Amino acid sequence: MCLLYDHLYAPLCEWKVPASRSKVTNICSSASCESSLGPSEAMTSPKINNLSWGSMRVEGGGSYKDCKVWPGGSRAWDWRETGTNHTPGVQPADLDEILKKGVSTLVIGRGMNEVLQVPQRTIDHVQRQGVECIVLQTESAVDEYNKMASAGKKVGGVFHSTC
Repeated sequence: MCLLYDHLYAPLCEWKVPASRSKVTNICSSASCESSLGPSEAMTSPKINNLSWGSMRVEGGGSYKDCKVWPGGSRAWDWRETGTNHTPGVQPADLDEILKKGVSTLVIGRGMNEVLQVPQRTIDHVQRQGVECIVLQTESAVDEYNKMASAGKKVGGVFHSTC
């Protein structure tokens, strides 16, 4: 089951995905639900509204030190989940959750001073799945991510907001 929300967090549509996943069915009777788009087409990538040292605010989400974003959502990026640290850097496992969301581009923010490493094997992991991988300093990465999100592209990202 997938709910589509408007900017005020009011449910717009409810979609049912059958076990076969061959067809998405709109089971909402609201006039707002008359779109033929399924949940993957309807979900947009949330903008990152504010970035400062140690803090990022994501549209419709929350405030995070480091975060993951994808079409329809965001959450804190907890490096302890995968053993990430400045070195060895971003792990392929850090990105798998986002890649499963059907993104066409993944943006990685390496930190305000670009201290966080992004090994070539991590970039290769993303590209092998047919997804463009962009690695930038975090401020530039957020700008690039927001441009793509505003254009309606299915973009995801991981962003480190300090060092």
